[in-house]
Amino acid sequence: MMSGDCLCEGIVKWIYNKYRMKYWFFFFSIIILSCNNSSTPDSAKVEPVAMSYLKYNILKTYPHDTASFTEGLFLHNDVLYEGTGLEGKTNIYQLDLQSGKVLKHYKEKDASIFGEGISIVGNDLYQLTLDNKVVYVYDAKTLERKRQMVSPLKQGWGMTTDGKQLIAGDGSSKIYFLDPVALKIISSLNVSDNYGYVSNINELELVDGYIYANIWQTNYIVKINATTGKVEAKLDLAGILDKAGIPHDPSKIDVLNGIAYNPANKHFYVTGKYWPAIIEINIQ
Repeated sequence: MMSGDCLCEGIVKWIYNKYRMKYWFFFFSIIILSCNNSSTPDSAKVEPVAMSYLKYNILKTYPHDTASFTEGLFLHNDVLYEGTGLEGKTNIYQLDLQSGKVLKHYKEKDASIFGEGISIVGNDLYQLTLDNKVVYVYDAKTLERKRQMVSPLKQGWGMTTDGKQLIAGDGSSKIYFLDPVALKIISSLNVSDNYGYVSNINELELVDGYIYANIWQTNYIVKINATTGKVEAKLDLAGILDKAGIPHDPSKIDVLNGIAYNPANKHFYVTGKYWPAIIEINIQ
């Protein structure tokens, strides 16, 4: 392949031979300016900064239903809420964290619905769906379904809230801020790290100005600045079930997915699809 300098030289010779002196100075000036700006000096190149990695301590484990294909997880008023997915297996639960006991339960009757992320704003609990283009709204205390709304997202994946807006993802590198009343997109973030855009953003949890997100099909949770969209750190949870001493068959569990946060003790609670445990951790 011809180098940039050789290519520019060739263009100059071709113009000179074709037009001789006519318009020569005009063409020559354009070519010289273009060639001078065609490459970046090595001294001006910016190399990506190495990613910062978070550390964690395992504090406690709690039982988790191995039949649950976890899509959403959060704590609200000391009650654990979990949303599960897959067609025919979509549910919303209120759970006692300590025992895993089901306190309240809504079972989706339509077998075509694939439930996704869940979150609460005010007295309403919202549930995304993967491809059904529907958002369901429930009474947060009773789990009685109140209404359904048309989703503005291409797909529904993870969801959290800042108390006023719903914050949701569609599996891409974008995170959307939604008006919970009209379910309209107010704004969005492009999520990126030092190497480019970050996609497959799944379950979300907003904590102190940062969105913690599972990255689908990985063992990572990323810490996203909720204002800029920049990934400022990663948490690698590979092997956390083994580290926590939880017996499990790797062939019967699926990916890491599910982040809850307790502001009272500043601890996180993580789990995965079909996992036998919810693990309480302290992130450093």
